[in-house]
Parts: sequence; C-alpha cells; structure tokens
Amino acid sequence: MSPAMAMNDQRSDNDIPESQYEKGVKHLYENGDLHRVPKKYILPASDRPTTNIMEDSNVDEKQKLQLPIIDFADLLGPNRSQVLQSLANACEQYGFFQLVNHSISDDVVSSMIDVCGRFFNLSFEERAKYMTTDMKAPVRYGTSFSQTKDSVFCWRDFLKLLCHQDFFPHWPASPVDFRKVAATYAEETKHLFLVIMEAILESLGIREEEDNILKELDNGSQMVVTNFYPPCPQPDLTLGMPPHSDYGFLTLLLQDEVEGLQIQFQDKWVTVQPIPNAFVVNIGDHLEIFSNGKYKSVLHRVLVNEFKSRVSVASLHSLPFNCTVRASQKLVDEANPKRYMDTDFDSFLAYISTRETKKKDFLDSRKLT
Repeated sequence: MSPAMAMNDQRSDNDIPESQYEKGVKHLYENGDLHRVPKKYILPASDRPTTNIMEDSNVDEKQKLQLPIIDFADLLGPNRSQVLQSLANACEQYGFFQLVNHSISDDVVSSMIDVCGRFFNLSFEERAKYMTTDMKAPVRYGTSFSQTKDSVFCWRDFLKLLCHQDFFPHWPASPVDFRKVAATYAEETKHLFLVIMEAILESLGIREEEDNILKELDNGSQMVVTNFYPPCPQPDLTLGMPPHSDYGFLTLLLQDEVEGLQIQFQDKWVTVQPIPNAFVVNIGDHLEIFSNGKYKSVLHRVLVNEFKSRVSVASLHSLPFNCTVRASQKLVDEANPKRYMDTDFDSFLAYISTRETKKKDFLDSRKLT
C-alpha cells in the first residue's frame, strides 16, 4: 500500500463517527470505498481468524470438515434404526450434521435465500424501519452480535423474525413477496424441526408418552435470523460472527454457496463445506440441558472474505418463551446426576442484557458442577 493510500485510509477511518457503526456494516460498505477494516471491527490478535477462505493457496485442506450427513428420506424409511444410530453419533461427536433429501422443496429454499438477499439490497432507510434494540420485538434489524454490548463489532448485519402468525403483519412489507416467502419457509422448517426432534428423542431413548417435550415444542418458539456478510477488505482482522453456541434446542441453517461457517472440532477451527440445498443442523444449549449433557452444543463462528458477500438463514427452535427448560427425568439418575440448573427465556435475556456474550458463558452459568 502506498503512503498516500495509507493516509487516505487513516483519514477515512478516523472520519467515521461512532453513530455510523450502529447503522450496520452494510451501510458502511455501500457508502464508502473501504480499503481497510475500521478500528471498531478489529479483533484482538488472539481472537482473529488465521486464514482467508477465498484464497485457496492459504487454506489447509485438513481444516475443511465434511460433517456427518443424515439422509432424511432414510430416516423415514426402513433404515430408520441405522440412521438413528448415525444421528446419535453426530450429536455426540460433532454437535452438527448436514441434512439432505429433506422435505422442503428446492424452490422454497432458493426463494428464501433470494428474498433475504433482496431485503439487504434495499436502501438503508427502508431497512432502518426495523432497527430496534428490543430483543422481544417481532422483527428486529441490527448489526454485529449485540450492537449495544459488543466492544468490537463483527462484520454482519441481521434481520430477526419471531415466527408466529400474529407477528406476520409486522414483518417487512418490502420486498413485496417477503412476508409470503418467509412465512412459507418458517412453517416448513418448523415441521422439519419437529420430525428431527422426534428422531433425536428416540435416539436418546425417550418415548413421547414418557415425556411431553415434543408437544411443548410443537407450540414452541421459533426465530428466523437472516444474516448478511458484505465483502471485507481485511478478513484476517475480523469475524462475521464470534465464537458462540445457539440458545435453543436445534438450529436449522441454510447457507448460500460461499464458505464461511466454522465449528470447533477437536480443539481446532474447521470450515464446514456447504452442500447445495442441505440444512446444517446444530445442537443448541437447551438440548444440552434437556439431554443432561449427553448431546452438547458446539462453538461455531463465521469467517468473512474479501471478494463475495454471503447470505445465510438460521431457523432457531425451542420451547415457548414462558416455559422452563430442564433435564429430562429419563436421563437423570444416581450415575448421571442433574448437571444444569433449570432455566427460562427471562433468565437468558437478563444475562445477555448485562454483559457481552462470549462463547458458552450463559450455559456455563447454568452448570451445577
């Protein structure tokens, strides 16, 4: 970089007022020729990623991970017992798996990615209509992980939708097909989640007549979070999302073709290779509590790259917000004592509203031993 360019970069960085960061990284990206990452987004050296995933010469192929693949069609067929064993192994050893041949059509999947991309391409003024720091809002547009708590921002804007038909009228009216596409997607992912959870309960040795959890989940909470990661001039200095675990029982993640998701596997960060139209499914903190630690939520993070934007859609599922999450009595005995305190959504909100969320801190705060 020439001295003149360096001076221009320094001046442009210093000229960005703090209030501009709160408008989102997409706003910064589309309103200036960013040649470097602003200071607000630069992570401490110990927290930075070590590779640029878009430069093949810098990627160690050993750092790429093919997650266990669960064939949904086989799960519903005569090979169910074998698939249940594969599912149990995936939940115990990885905390993640890829779901293929699921019941959601390619058209529903591609339409959701497309309409979310078009939402983020709206003007800032249109997107800003949904900006709020109220975590209970039915629709919330924001940036970073928590723009009110993060000391360093991450390279990500998001749109969060609470999924209940009473909330649909509050969802964005633009693009004009957004509500229809998103509602269809939410309904179909909810059904898919329940079928997967039924299989997970079976893999844990829990029958529905012994535990009413599936009925509670049928009336449970669902949040769809769509994420937008713009190209980043210095992807080795920042992250799209920091290491974290998910709050609920399961997350069903839909990715576009651009790599970015990494999980912590055997104490190393490894990149998950996308499979077209497949869902990446991961264990959340609530399932770890419910399974009494048999199935564990796993830290994951998101890398960004210099050349391409990336869109993902996460559907997060749990019990109703007013319910208590506790370990299944079927999985607690003298040899396996209860490992976590009971918890609820209000406890979670109270925790994250007072501190910067890091890794699995909330779940760690629930541990009894």
